[in-house]
Amino acid sequence: MKKIAVTGGAGQIAYSLLFRLATGELYGKEEISLHIVEIPEAIKALKGVVMELLDCAFPLLKEIKIGSDPHELFEDIDFAFLVGAKPRGPGMERKDLLSENGKIFIEQGKALNKAKKDAKVLVVGNPCNTNCLIANHYASQLDSSQFFAMTRLDENRAKAQLALKSNTSVSDISNICVWGNHSATQVPDVYQGRIGSENVIDLIKDEKWLQNEFFSVVQKRGAEIISARGKSSAASAASAAIDTAKSLINPTPQGEFYSVSKYTQGNSYGIDEDLFFSFPCVTKSDGACEILEGIELNSFIKEKIALTLKELLEERDCIAHLLT
Repeated sequence: MKKIAVTGGAGQIAYSLLFRLATGELYGKEEISLHIVEIPEAIKALKGVVMELLDCAFPLLKEIKIGSDPHELFEDIDFAFLVGAKPRGPGMERKDLLSENGKIFIEQGKALNKAKKDAKVLVVGNPCNTNCLIANHYASQLDSSQFFAMTRLDENRAKAQLALKSNTSVSDISNICVWGNHSATQVPDVYQGRIGSENVIDLIKDEKWLQNEFFSVVQKRGAEIISARGKSSAASAASAAIDTAKSLINPTPQGEFYSVSKYTQGNSYGIDEDLFFSFPCVTKSDGACEILEGIELNSFIKEKIALTLKELLEERDCIAHLLT
């Protein structure tokens, strides 16, 4: 039986995520145990979610555990979706947001020491790259290679925009890389991208659109959704979390890659060490996620990567006191 932990269990993203996990979408026909974490004030709402999960009568869902203590609920888990995070409030500076989330992810990082030794951890709650850095720091029993921060939502958004522009299906689009931070500085790179058998830049012969409108739409999509519906992305974020987890668990098809933030060691694409930075990645047959090396970057992409790297270094500086 696969044990899957989800934090922020009564929130919008988890509400879309939990039901898909319960169907067996991640591990196929294996039985599932859901370990759902929420703050004490939201346990009543979480109990309502549990009622709905039970009422769906999912054949593979054999166990549900809920509570507010991750030290209890992370014990012996196979996969953790760290979804719950403190949202940015009115007048809150980014450094304050990082500090407040630090308290959450320090404790969750410590609790992850009780997970299975080969468990994988995906941080979804924003600012996810730096939240992941904090959790990883405190999970001393797990290797940094087992931690990831999600940029798949940005990749999916990019694919959707390219499909609309080229009048093709998103299933025809591959090898779109998002570099850097999951923020407005992210770098959606189409220069290795394919639409069917053709290069993106050969099929969409409008580099001005690719470097301007396309870039802006992908970078600002989250804010646009909040403006339109009054709430942040939920179902699309949950879907991207499932996509990421599948990519981390299953071998990547030959010739393809996906985007996810991995721990940096200072030896890939000139990115500083001790960050979680999004790269083009592949999962090998042994389950290891590796950065795809050797991609040639043009001057435009290099310039944009420098900006997102600068932001991540500034975020790390803001929480440096938490990493001692």
